[in-house]
Amino acid sequence: MPQEITMTADDMAALHARAFDQDRAWRAAEFSDLLRSPFVQAHTHTYGFALTRTVAGEAELLTLAVDPRHQRQGIARALLSRWLNDAAEIAQTAFLEVATDNTGAIALYLDLGFVTIASRAAYYARKNGTVADALILQRPLPHSHGADSIPFPSESS
Repeated sequence: MPQEITMTADDMAALHARAFDQDRAWRAAEFSDLLRSPFVQAHTHTYGFALTRTVAGEAELLTLAVDPRHQRQGIARALLSRWLNDAAEIAQTAFLEVATDNTGAIALYLDLGFVTIASRAAYYARKNGTVADALILQRPLPHSHGADSIPFPSESS
């Protein structure tokens, strides 16, 4: 499995903008502020990252971004696996929010054992003026056992 790479707030902002071209991308200052928190973790890969926060027994996926040229190659699944494994050591529950029109991400989350527990109407505002509802998904974390380990795909893809 490739080792985590160091990714700066600027790197994250640029990658986030490529991955979420229909949404307002997060700015480098926003990533920088989050990364200063002792509760926030960055799980990185050459072509993607997951930014998470763990507080009071709950692990939250703040954002997950994979470069569009490298999507559907297992990178997101491996990043999520790393997060869930790490979070299982200190949290009992993992949760996230996802746009209802992000069917690929929803399928991945459901496959990893998440279930829908709520929704938020008109939560995501798109650059083109439309909105998308959000689903709130959750799954229990087996303490000290972690999720199934999923290796990263080759970075030469």
